[in-house]
Amino acid sequence: MATVVVIEDEEPIAAAVAARLRSEGFEVDVAADGPSGVALVERARPDLVVLDLMLPARDSETDLLVGLAVGADDYLTKPFSPRELVARVHAILRRVDRSAEAKAAADPAVRTLRLGKVALEPATRRATLDGEPVHLTPTEFDILALLGDKPGVVFTREKLLAEIWGYRDGFGARTVDSHVQALRRKLGAGVIRTVHGVGYAAGDDELSPRANGRQ
Repeated sequence: MATVVVIEDEEPIAAAVAARLRSEGFEVDVAADGPSGVALVERARPDLVVLDLMLPARDSETDLLVGLAVGADDYLTKPFSPRELVARVHAILRRVDRSAEAKAAADPAVRTLRLGKVALEPATRRATLDGEPVHLTPTEFDILALLGDKPGVVFTREKLLAEIWGYRDGFGARTVDSHVQALRRKLGAGVIRTVHGVGYAAGDDELSPRANGRQ
């Protein structure tokens, strides 16, 4: 079973999160602050980290945006449901497994996805903009690869949540929006098109996404 490190300075919350994760079969290590958390992660090499970011933000929306901006795969604001936390942990780990399988099966010669000036290589999980490397988080890469592999197809937020995170009950729509905003900041506003009232698709009228000759 996967190993999870919990970094949380409030002992009751840390204990409750650890107990719930252990009840799900995870191996759990706990650190009470950042420096000891970094040391624990380096030592334990966990599959996933649950981190209390301790933001002084004004509201949950700001917390969410900042949390995702620093590279988190997902973000929950306090107070949160332990059941929802566990569901998201399972979903993220499933996605990591799927990404590893896809990487192993991909053929680099036919799997480069091109979205205007953006190129993605699923086999190596590399992204470039105008030929220059650009850093995408694993979640950002997966979203863009999913959209870019089906140019013109509109994905609802619920569909993206199901495909990328494995969430089936529709919670977390703001998470999708925040990751899309992050992609636009890194790659330009035209890389993902908003279909108002529906969801998102790759590119816009000026970007004709294609994968190595595939229309």
